[in-house]
Amino acid sequence: MNIIFTINGGLGKSVAATAVCKAIKNNYPDSKLIVISGYPEVFQNNKVVDFAYAFGQEQYFYTKYIQGQEVKIFANEPYLVTEHILCKEHLIETWCKMFGIQYNGELPEVSINEREFQFFRNKYASDKPIMVIQTNGGAPNQDVKYSWSRDIPSHIVNSVIEEYSAKYNIFHIRREDQPQYNKTIPVHDSFKGIAVLLALSRKRLLIDSFCQHTAAALQQRSTTLWVVNSPKVFGYKIHDNILPNPENNTPDLRFSFYNKYSIIGAPNEFPYQSERDIFNIDTIMTSINNQ
Repeated sequence: MNIIFTINGGLGKSVAATAVCKAIKNNYPDSKLIVISGYPEVFQNNKVVDFAYAFGQEQYFYTKYIQGQEVKIFANEPYLVTEHILCKEHLIETWCKMFGIQYNGELPEVSINEREFQFFRNKYASDKPIMVIQTNGGAPNQDVKYSWSRDIPSHIVNSVIEEYSAKYNIFHIRREDQPQYNKTIPVHDSFKGIAVLLALSRKRLLIDSFCQHTAAALQQRSTTLWVVNSPKVFGYKIHDNILPNPENNTPDLRFSFYNKYSIIGAPNEFPYQSERDIFNIDTIMTSINNQ
């Protein structure tokens, strides 16, 4: 039987979907699993995925995998399921239940072959231990470069850099359209390149974006900061998940729909008096020190 698993959304969602792939194979061990996503490189070398396609590259797909064959299509959107909207369980569990698949705690997995690891290890050769930070997320070319609802406030980033830059080479995973910081090494690389960098790193400060999913897949404990999203839904127990301080301002929620806050960080929804009120910086520093 062919099982066709379609994944819409960003890179982090594709990394999380590798856990769903494992659950699919555990439930249908004799099936052929075909994945369609925006990030087929996430599924390369994955032992439970038979074929991975990018959207728009599925030439002759119907005749190859569907016509006249036994097939299951898993293409529903878990973000629109009640349990997800109400933050009742992890995304991976919701995804599996939506497809009628038994979930047994499967976690994401990223496969890196020996040549990939050697190539990128040479690329990221460092005279000091490596620290990796991801401070900002979201789609490219956003009008607002900093999202209070997801990103790390600049005063915290600068404090972390000042604390650790003498002993660590700090690699900053960022796109060219995102904020940059002094005393860091900007990283614009492929998914596998960033995965190897995370594997090589000694310390990690991350947000709820693809790096925290990837670090979990690689069993790399990280300090992960959360603002409006919940680690119960998107996070992993391996990480030190830092929650925000209680809100101290009344947000304007007139445009809220399925979610209380927009992940782009709408200014009218800001529920704090100041960005300095979002996190306790001492808690973050202690977490990083303990990695």
